[in-house]
Amino acid sequence: MREKTIKQQLQAFGLNKAINMVDGDPDKNIPKIMDWVDRLLDENTFKGQRNMIRNIIRNHDNVWNQFMKSFWTDMDDGQRKTLFENFFLNACAVGTPRQDKAKEEHGCNIPWAILMDPTSACNLGCTGCWAAEYGDKMSMDYDTLDSIIRQGKALGTYFYIYSGGEPLVRKKDIIRLCEAHNDCMFLAFTNGTLIDEAFADEMLRVKNFIPAISIEGFEEETDSRRGQGTYRRVIRAMEILKEHKLGFGASLCYTSQNADVIGSEEYIDFLIDQGCKFAWFFTYMPVGAGAPTDLIAKAHQREYMYHQIRSFRQTKPIFTMDFWNDGEYVGGCIAGGRSYLHINANGDIEPCAFIHYSDSNIHEKTLLEAYKSPLFMQYKANQPFNDNHLRPCPLLDNSGRLAQMVHASGAHSTDMTKPEDVDSLCAKCKSACDNWAPTAERLWNESGEGRPQHGKPE
Repeated sequence: MREKTIKQQLQAFGLNKAINMVDGDPDKNIPKIMDWVDRLLDENTFKGQRNMIRNIIRNHDNVWNQFMKSFWTDMDDGQRKTLFENFFLNACAVGTPRQDKAKEEHGCNIPWAILMDPTSACNLGCTGCWAAEYGDKMSMDYDTLDSIIRQGKALGTYFYIYSGGEPLVRKKDIIRLCEAHNDCMFLAFTNGTLIDEAFADEMLRVKNFIPAISIEGFEEETDSRRGQGTYRRVIRAMEILKEHKLGFGASLCYTSQNADVIGSEEYIDFLIDQGCKFAWFFTYMPVGAGAPTDLIAKAHQREYMYHQIRSFRQTKPIFTMDFWNDGEYVGGCIAGGRSYLHINANGDIEPCAFIHYSDSNIHEKTLLEAYKSPLFMQYKANQPFNDNHLRPCPLLDNSGRLAQMVHASGAHSTDMTKPEDVDSLCAKCKSACDNWAPTAERLWNESGEGRPQHGKPE
């Protein structure tokens, strides 16, 4: 692991001074944060995003200005400072140039974030989730998880996300990793049911861990997919986090059965009232040999989410991201190490959490060797998969593209219970792909010159 340079130590000192200045008078000094960020980052790094934030915080009546101020009223001081330092300084100012240098040197993608599964075990059995089939068959031990993070940091990756299974089955190891790598930011996709007072105290102590709690809508929608009583347990977890002034958000999977609910203004207001600072939206993917296809969102439902989320960004103090419909902001698919990748609990290094094919395993290869593997190089060579970035995905949006890459690379299915033929998987998604294509084309043409420009990371 590389130590921070003298320049980076001075940047950290400057950031702490800037944060302390804002603490004294957030209303007056929040706009000055962007002056410091401009000095910290390369001119083109996150250029579009920085300009957007600058315009927001200059307008005191803007909903995003209210959102920024909420970090000073709703969040523990120590966690807020850790979040800013680990995100802006380490993940962006330190990490991005290191990634760029490694990309140039090795000729492969280097991810900004790594998603990994400490375990396949889960205390729930949600409909349509592959983890429900795996049980507790797989896990990565502490040393393996620690090695992934150390290798990642050497290449510039300082943002780590846990999924599963239910990652909080491994609470103790997750907190231990937060302590060992206090220069990184950690997030977990969690069902929230294992968050209690004791764990909230640990989060408050380490300061660099934030949960994204999976919730399917209100009580009826959540319990119908996740089991009776789950909704109430999730609400209690959110109450605990809010009482401890800990940052957290929601992870939302929209399906044919709940899109109208989780895309509603009523539901977004509910999340804000609960204390969520962000909401990450995913569309349902029929991954797994027995996964139901009738849960795939219809084209009109996906368009509904497209319009709703963009509307909320103008009116609601919560950060939202739709990992399919926001492809236009990041230049298409971000998987395959372009911005992120996934390592499952068996150690298989996959391009995406929803693409269960691999030609590398962390127990047999280093991260860098995996980034140079045939499958990841196929992703690098083929991205973007469509000039219309509202069709970013090689599985759901571009029929057969995933199968081409899997066959060309010799990758295999990583499903441990029922290995899925990639051609069969692509066939399951073809109808949804064909139905979405004309809608995506219309939306893409309508956005025209107003289409956002994306900056690094790529």
